[in-house]
Amino acid sequence: MADTLKVALAGLGTVGGGVIRLLDENRDLIARRAGRPIEVVAVSARDRSKDRGLDLSRFAWVDDTTQLAGTDADVVVELVGGADGPALALARATLAAGKGFVTANKAMLAHHGLELGAAAEQAGVALKFEAAVAGGIPVIKGLREGAAANAIGRVTGILNGTCNFILSRMEAEGRDFADVLAEAQALGFAEADPSFDIDGVDAAHKLSILASIAFGTRPAFPAVAVSGIRHVLAADIAEAAALGYRVRLVGVAEAGADGLFQRVHAHLVPADHPLAHVTGATNAVVAEGNYVGRLLFQGAGAGEGPTASAVVADLIDIARGEFGPAFAMPVDALAAAEAADSGERRGRAYLRFTVADRVGVLAEIAAAMRDAGVSIESLIQRGANPGGAVLVAIVTHEGPERCVAAALERLRGSQSLVGEPLWMHILG
Repeated sequence: MADTLKVALAGLGTVGGGVIRLLDENRDLIARRAGRPIEVVAVSARDRSKDRGLDLSRFAWVDDTTQLAGTDADVVVELVGGADGPALALARATLAAGKGFVTANKAMLAHHGLELGAAAEQAGVALKFEAAVAGGIPVIKGLREGAAANAIGRVTGILNGTCNFILSRMEAEGRDFADVLAEAQALGFAEADPSFDIDGVDAAHKLSILASIAFGTRPAFPAVAVSGIRHVLAADIAEAAALGYRVRLVGVAEAGADGLFQRVHAHLVPADHPLAHVTGATNAVVAEGNYVGRLLFQGAGAGEGPTASAVVADLIDIARGEFGPAFAMPVDALAAAEAADSGERRGRAYLRFTVADRVGVLAEIAAAMRDAGVSIESLIQRGANPGGAVLVAIVTHEGPERCVAAALERLRGSQSLVGEPLWMHILG
């Protein structure tokens, strides 16, 4: 066998510990598949004294994470997290030192992927990040390599396990958002501050990476239209089910003549669509190629085992000498696509209003829809709740999104509305 591939590891949390355990447990198998042994030689984390259930005495300890780039390691693995700070400093230092870099850091790639991809190309080294999107699911490799001959027309995905756990539990048990969120936090599926997940930012980071690889465009996270799930009610999920849909937080990306479209919103997903059957903390991505057709990638999107598996798979590729441009083509070849105007996109919408229980409210809403050019397919009104408010749900016929936006703008500030309306797109 060839010489050992030496690895320096930054971050010894759940995933970092998983990487060490996986390399230990499958040592011989990994060496046979990689054509050479893979060994961690140096580590760094914030707290050296913390008991992680691992024997760390066999590794060199580096207090300053950035200094891992200066060790005798061939590859640095970054599992610290954060778009900037120590993670970005380590990435820059590692690539400048001519060493390969593996990361699970979707935020850093969404914000700085173009810079890091160019640095890796200039140094002639690997920049790998399978673990950054959808955990253990090999969707990056699938798009970058397996579907490389195809023009990808659309990428659609459930990219955040926390949101999917909450929505599918609300669906199964009829419980409200706040109640299921508390359960998700107790079970470790949601952070103490869950806003990064439930407001859609995590999924938007991942979508911008997938879009770049799928369409050959520069990562464009600022152009992703983002909203989360914190305003979805159990009543919305029940209404969706009655109409033949399930509610999911879905990322959608398309590239066309009008530019690059990227959106992460709660959607009504038809019951016969593959994403409608994704439950729990699972992730799934659907990619549509012009020759291969529809591809479905589905599996565990986070956690120690799946994420560590993706990290080590990247290390095996590097050990074999198998790597190419980080975003599937050289950085200079990535197109700087303009953001597409969503206003002219045609589709159907689910609109939910919480309104005062009084005469004329439905007429006011219907008039706003009419004046904005929105055609109503169905309107459902539920009885008043103990607070005196009434839920009104509308499903529109297909039409331009700008018309729905105009109707909601006409209703802004109306004394008939109690709180903000909810707009969920119906996945076509």
